Amino acid sequence: MDEQQMIGLARELAEAKSRQDVTAALALCHPEMTLQAPAFGTTAHGHAANERALTSFFRTFPDYAVEPAGDVGHHGTLACWGTARMTLTGARFGEAPNGLRAELPVFLHFTFRDGLIASERFFFDLSELCAQSGISTDKARHALFGGSAELGAVGSGR
Repeated sequence: MDEQQMIGLARELAEAKSRQDVTAALALCHPEMTLQAPAFGTTAHGHAANERALTSFFRTFPDYAVEPAGDVGHHGTLACWGTARMTLTGARFGEAPNGLRAELPVFLHFTFRDGLIASERFFFDLSELCAQSGISTDKARHALFGGSAELGAVGSGR
C-alpha cells in the first residue's frame, strides 16, 4: 500500500468519525483492527470491540471532530497529526464537566493490512482535555485507571 492510499484511508476514517458514523468507520478497518487510546488506557481488538469502543466514545463526546493537519507514511505505517474538538458529557471521568468544547492537538499512528486500517493509536493530552472541560485530572485518572488518584499527580491536577 502506498503513502497516498494510506493517507486516503486515514482521512476517510477521520471524516467518518467526525460524523460519528461507526458503520462507515468500521468499513475502513481490518476485521482484526486494534484501536488504542493510551490517555484512556483502552484497547479494542476486532470489529465488535471497536464498535463498542467507538459507540461509547461518541456517547461521551457527541460532537467529536478531527481536523487533519499533516501526515507522513513509511513502509506500511502512517503518522498523522491535527486538532480534535470535542465536548465531554456525563460524569464518566468522575465529575460533571463544564460543557465547553475542548480543542486538543492529536497524534495518530496507523498500520495497514489487506488494503484496510489494521491499527490506530490515538494520542492526546488527558490533562489538557480535563483542564478545558473543567474537571480534575486526578479524578479522571482515578475513574479511568482506578487506584490512587494522587499517583503521578503534580500540582492541583487541573
